[in-house]
Amino acid sequence: MTEAFEEHRPVLFGVAYRMLGRVADAEDVVQDAWLRWAGADRTGVREPRPYLVRVTTRLAIDRLRQVQARRESYVGPWLPEPLATDAAGTAPDTADRAVFAESVTLAMLVVMESLSPLERAVFVLREAFGYPYTEIAGALERSEAAVRQLAGRARRHVQEGTPRFEVDPDRQRDLTERFLAAAAGDDLEGLLSLLAADARLVGDSGGKAKAPLRVIESADKVARFFCAIARNPETAAEYTFLELNGGIAMLTHRGGVPDSVLQLGIRDGRVQMVYVVRNPEKLASLAAR
Repeated sequence: MTEAFEEHRPVLFGVAYRMLGRVADAEDVVQDAWLRWAGADRTGVREPRPYLVRVTTRLAIDRLRQVQARRESYVGPWLPEPLATDAAGTAPDTADRAVFAESVTLAMLVVMESLSPLERAVFVLREAFGYPYTEIAGALERSEAAVRQLAGRARRHVQEGTPRFEVDPDRQRDLTERFLAAAAGDDLEGLLSLLAADARLVGDSGGKAKAPLRVIESADKVARFFCAIARNPETAAEYTFLELNGGIAMLTHRGGVPDSVLQLGIRDGRVQMVYVVRNPEKLASLAAR
């Protein structure tokens, strides 16, 4: 019983995280799925994975409806909790790695926030995990026609709203290092040379750390924001590069505790989007990184 569940735990977590955008919430859902599995009559379960995915999806839908109400009172912009994606074994055997990784990017998850819980479930199961419509219909107790309609609506919305960023890790790291060097050096012209004219900065603190409470728009305003930080540095920090949500990011530690995550969205060789996560609750899972 335990071995069967543990074999599929990475996939179950992947479904729950894409549904909820929070590591802690996803882990809670997977734990609830384990309790359901342990207490269920499994004599009629020939294939554990579809059964467990069905249970996890339904639990995630219920949890999403609860957390969406809380997010309405969230202080400042909301970003998904950064997730380390450099570990092996998180993608299904039949999934294309690039498609699978794209489904977990910060840009994608932000857009998915505007989907209904059912639309999000269908999109995750279909686009990220490649489940056939018949299985999704069974998992959600909906007709196949209804599921296809939900999938089409969700796909159109995501395609229209998700910006397309470059994903080459070497180029992403190089531009990130140049961006950080210019920011640390209070180099306004250097930053402007790297930023797209319509660049945006989205900071997530949840009101629990210093970060912009509104989205900062335009290259000039984003550059001046980082120059202001350089003139008023906080305590000494340590920096680590790692893969988060399918892309290169910088993790900052202060006093041995995760302080912030910075990730750039790059298009046509310029920084189009700057994501900064400073909410300490969303950085706890990165403490050992």
